[in-house]
Amino acid sequence: MTEAGKKTKVILVGVGGATCSGKTTLAKHLRNILPDSVIIHQDDFAPPQELVPYHPVHNVQDWDAPAGAITWSRLIAFLRHVKETGEIPPEHRSHDHLNEQKEVKVEDVVRDKWRAEFEKLKNERTVSGDERVVWGLVDGFLLYWHPEVIEQLDVRIMLRVPHDVLKKRRHERHGYHTAVQSDPEGSLWRDPPGYWEDIVYPAYVEANKDIFENGDVEHGKPTNKVGGLILIESLDISMSDAVERCCEVIKEVAEKRI
Repeated sequence: MTEAGKKTKVILVGVGGATCSGKTTLAKHLRNILPDSVIIHQDDFAPPQELVPYHPVHNVQDWDAPAGAITWSRLIAFLRHVKETGEIPPEHRSHDHLNEQKEVKVEDVVRDKWRAEFEKLKNERTVSGDERVVWGLVDGFLLYWHPEVIEQLDVRIMLRVPHDVLKKRRHERHGYHTAVQSDPEGSLWRDPPGYWEDIVYPAYVEANKDIFENGDVEHGKPTNKVGGLILIESLDISMSDAVERCCEVIKEVAEKRI
């Protein structure tokens, strides 16, 4: 991710939201628009399946409680490394390509418009100086829980989707590929009965209640925990509109910082 003779500036764009909120789909559309961009999946920093803690009441492995679902020290060190060097460590592996991918299209006119805008911005930087801009799209369901992760993010986007829609989407999924110490390709995790009701949604509320007034993750206005949070009610707009809104904000931030 470096070019000889050029200083690299990294802008990290957070794309957060609950499981099945559409955040990974949005991040992939942004990657297809932003030049020199890469997605960093928070899920890739979950501990190996053998080390995931068990829920103290329901006695099943808890992949969602914020304290144990992510190896925070590793994620924070990774983001700092990317920010400082503009490089993804070569030993980093992702399992996202193994997960089920549903296509949600963006209008060509929106995609092409913003590709041209960011290519223009890139070319202006190339002409005016020796700085190269790299975009890191950080995608995660616990993205705004840990203050040291929030601190690394230059743009902070969150998708909000109602409980019943999230539940339906989660139940329609066939599983998630997770890290396993003995297998670099990971293992397929399937939700046991009652997992959404007992584990997933309560953990989502716990992780995000401080982001919204009165702890209301469904309807509350953002608090000041996540400065500059761009909250997108994604059922109210199309994916094209979501991409448009995100690109407007990303461009505004970029023009101030590069």
